Amino acid sequence: MDTNMTKQQIIEAFAQNEGDTGSPEVQIALLTARIESLKAHFAMHKKDHHSRRGLLQMVGKRRKLLNYLKNTEIERYRAILIKLELRK
Repeated sequence: MDTNMTKQQIIEAFAQNEGDTGSPEVQIALLTARIESLKAHFAMHKKDHHSRRGLLQMVGKRRKLLNYLKNTEIERYRAILIKLELRK
C-alpha cells in the first residue's frame, strides 16, 4: 500500500467525485489498506509494540469514521462495509 500507485487507485475507486480525497469513504479505504499491510508485518515481527500502537490508533480512527457515516448517512455506511468486506 506504500506506493503512490496503489494509493491513487484506492482514492479513485472510493471518491465521491473528481478530486475527492477527504470523504469518509476514501479515508476509511486508505486506513483499511494500511491496516491490512501491517498484518503481514506483525506476522514476522511479533514483538514490535511501537508499530502495534500505531495500528490500534488507525483502527480507532477507522471506527470513528465508520460511526460518523453510520450516524449521518446509513446507506453510504452499508455500501462501504460491503465494498471493503469489513463485516463477516
